[in-house]
Amino acid sequence: MKKYFIYAAVVALAACGSKDNKPKVEDIPAAPLANSKNSETFNKAFTALMDDYYHLKDNFITEKDSIINFYAQKIVKDADALPLAELKGDATINDLAKSLVTSIKGEVEGLRGEKDIKGKRKSFNMLTSQVYDLVRTVKYDREIVYHQHCPMAFTEGDENGYWLSRSADVKNPYLPKTMLTCGDVADSLNYTK
Repeated sequence: MKKYFIYAAVVALAACGSKDNKPKVEDIPAAPLANSKNSETFNKAFTALMDDYYHLKDNFITEKDSIINFYAQKIVKDADALPLAELKGDATINDLAKSLVTSIKGEVEGLRGEKDIKGKRKSFNMLTSQVYDLVRTVKYDREIVYHQHCPMAFTEGDENGYWLSRSADVKNPYLPKTMLTCGDVADSLNYTK
């Protein structure tokens, strides 16, 4: 083994000192940052919606009911503030986005009306599905969105639970006390390219 190491070192030194003509490497200018498919105004408003969704998810981990309700209300305001007219795409995409925003607002109101954390989590699961579909519809390209999954989120029917995250690290909002890191990344949405 020692012989091979010495031999490799000698070859490397010889190659470094060699006067062979090396191919000319052209400097390639750095590519500019990718332009978004959507307007900056739309992206800013959509980022606010995603920020509040992530805060909502994090507070299901801490199980703080008043803060869950606070961020749920913020999501309704964020959804109302989305400038869908600035969404780039055809009429079908705009109509689908409008429909999803209406569904999101309705589900959040249902979540806020639930009396216990279990009911709120079921609504959160539905909300996640709608936000996930909205991210895919508008092709949100300011960050990677991880769609995560827990197969045991709801014990009565072995129902799956889903949530979105900015990180591939799993922090389960359905079973935070017993299985905080239980789950997997079901999908990742990366429109940043």
